[in-house]
Amino acid sequence: MTAASETWTLTSPADAARARALLARLTADAAVPALDRTRFLAALGARLRPCRDGGRVELTVTARADGALHVEVCGPEPWQRTLSCAVPVTGPLPGPADVDDARLAEALLDADEDAAAVLAQLAETEELIRFHREELHQTNQGVLALHAELEAAALAQRELLDAERAARAEAENARRQLTFLADASAALNESLDHEDIVRGLPELLVPEYARHVDVWLVDDERTPPAERAAASVTAARTGRPQHAGPRPGGLPGVDDLPASALSPDRPLLCLPLGVRAVQGVLTLAAHGDRFDPDTTVMLVELARRAGIALDNARQYQQHRNVAEELQRAQLTELPATRGLALAARYLPATHGMNIGGDWYDAFPQPDGSVLAVIGDVTGHGLRAAVIMGQLRTALRAYAVEGNGPARILTLLHRMLRHQQPELYATCALARFTPGDARVVLAAAGHPPGVVRGPAGEVRVLEAKPGIMLGVPVPYEYEEHTVELPAGSTLALYTDGLVERRSAGIDAGIERLAQAMGALGTAELEDLETAADSLLKPMLHDSEHDDDICLLLCRTTRT
Repeated sequence: MTAASETWTLTSPADAARARALLARLTADAAVPALDRTRFLAALGARLRPCRDGGRVELTVTARADGALHVEVCGPEPWQRTLSCAVPVTGPLPGPADVDDARLAEALLDADEDAAAVLAQLAETEELIRFHREELHQTNQGVLALHAELEAAALAQRELLDAERAARAEAENARRQLTFLADASAALNESLDHEDIVRGLPELLVPEYARHVDVWLVDDERTPPAERAAASVTAARTGRPQHAGPRPGGLPGVDDLPASALSPDRPLLCLPLGVRAVQGVLTLAAHGDRFDPDTTVMLVELARRAGIALDNARQYQQHRNVAEELQRAQLTELPATRGLALAARYLPATHGMNIGGDWYDAFPQPDGSVLAVIGDVTGHGLRAAVIMGQLRTALRAYAVEGNGPARILTLLHRMLRHQQPELYATCALARFTPGDARVVLAAAGHPPGVVRGPAGEVRVLEAKPGIMLGVPVPYEYEEHTVELPAGSTLALYTDGLVERRSAGIDAGIERLAQAMGALGTAELEDLETAADSLLKPMLHDSEHDDDICLLLCRTTRT
């Protein structure tokens, strides 16, 4: 198929009308859609208007080989358009002269039909637009409603998150306070010294919970009355927590008082210390202008626990003092004996209730010999001190009857088994006879004695001791004889002297032997000096967990 082309020269409105009518028929025959045809003819008519005013327009129409129709206008306003045709345009193209009046009228009517079709399509489009506009309106209403719901949900979510954060913060604060309360209670109960407890309270509370902390003990006269806040005195008198500030605190379980003259601008919280009776008052100065109610509940509980710790420390000190006094009251003075010098030391434990149970004794027997004794009752405190006194009395009674060291221990073992079946003791006895260089020894589970000879040589007595007194089995103790020529020194001691947590008892016995060997001749001439010289390297001026007994026996020429 070859392209056909015609160029029409249009000079009058009639020419323009015929050309427009001709192209309307061609596009209709080519099955160009009515809407596209109407748009094309409207645009073409606008380009042909110069003909109405006597102008000249050249119109070229081309039927292309691909079936499309190409129209080009050459005039004052050049213009061209290509239309896709469902039915290809074929054959020679007609000219405007081929359009008569009948054809022109028919074209006019066809144009009305096209306009009607376009208007119908436009009506459908307007109906669709109206429908979609209504849908859009409803959608907008739905979107607005959804937006309102989402905003309300977001607000509720924010409120829930804020409530959750507040609950978490409150729970974390409660957990932190409980942890602090547990740690502080453990710290307060570590010591049984009330001064340590009083010193520890400010360290625990400042600066986390108070700007300043003061602890006033009722029986402490070092704080002048003028320096005590009125609220502290009221707390001590009533036993109730007191709040003194410029405005009421409204704290749970706390009474409100006017501001203190000692702190007119900052509130004070005065908490009584003590359980059975008020022993003192803990006074805290707030960081700001108020105390937090939850923190106050924790501080009141801490003061209660501190009061319990102070009560325990006071009772402990009373029991310790009684036990130490009873223990010392039962330690006898050493006898002055021909051919034998004696010196002894008793040291209570530096901390804890490890007092009572260790004892030494020395007394003459009816035959003129001297019995030196050292022992240790298991347990501590008043009961151990009382049992020690009973053993000491029974031992003297058995010795007065003329029994030897081994027989005395056997009788003590039998007595303890029947009278105190759950209590045990260790003991060592040494019998010195004037004019005899031999010493008779017997031991019941006690550490071995250490001997320094006249020439300075030191040895640990290796004789195996018998079982502890009171062990629930029958037992007969044996005696051992040791040569102690004049100038020899025998050291009897309890395990508190040689036993430490960081080292075994054997290492302690070795240290004692070295200390015995290091004693000078002048020190040995005065056993009291020798006893002090021995204790110094053994204790290193440090604390010890157990009480200590040391008994030195030095043989001399008669």
